[in-house]
Amino acid sequence: MIPTDDITGLVLAGGRGSRMGGVDKGLQNHLGLPLALHALMRLAPQVGHAMINANRNLGAYESFGVPVWPDALPDYPGPLAGFLAGLEHCETPWLVTVPCDTPAFPLDLVEQLAAAADAAGAEIAMAATRGSDGATQVQPVFCLLSTGLLESLVRFTQSGQRKIDRWTAQHRCVEVPFDDEAAFFNANTPDDLQQLQRPHG
Repeated sequence: MIPTDDITGLVLAGGRGSRMGGVDKGLQNHLGLPLALHALMRLAPQVGHAMINANRNLGAYESFGVPVWPDALPDYPGPLAGFLAGLEHCETPWLVTVPCDTPAFPLDLVEQLAAAADAAGAEIAMAATRGSDGATQVQPVFCLLSTGLLESLVRFTQSGQRKIDRWTAQHRCVEVPFDDEAAFFNANTPDDLQQLQRPHG
């Protein structure tokens, strides 16, 4: 089993927020607190250490009390840039990532990902949900990564590639099914954010 202290959690808040009008999504108010702080508070008890990936308003993120690291790559190239920043600064054998816009992800997310990676001898474990139609939807930004993958990711991003699935396909990867699809609901637009504010029955 992978000990909790061997896992660093990273909240990904480095996006451009284009579908939310270009605002800094992680700092949008949700039930009185910034979205990214909800994600951090939910993640922190599941990991040994925590940090944030952000590219704007760094002082606001630093006020959450954990280290904040900008993308290692310019021009908001997407989640892999956040993965890369996290791996470069991670001092534990494992890094787990969650996006800042999904404040209700499972409380056993990291435990399940770690157990699956351990059992499968995998370098990467990714969450997946089952839709009402029975189809599996991979949630690639909910991802547990071995920090030994840093060199591979540096090479991949330096070659100009940005697609998560194309990179993870090069490695031993296990998908971990979660039944509660609603737990992975994310706020991409102002309407989504409004929907999050409503209590779920």
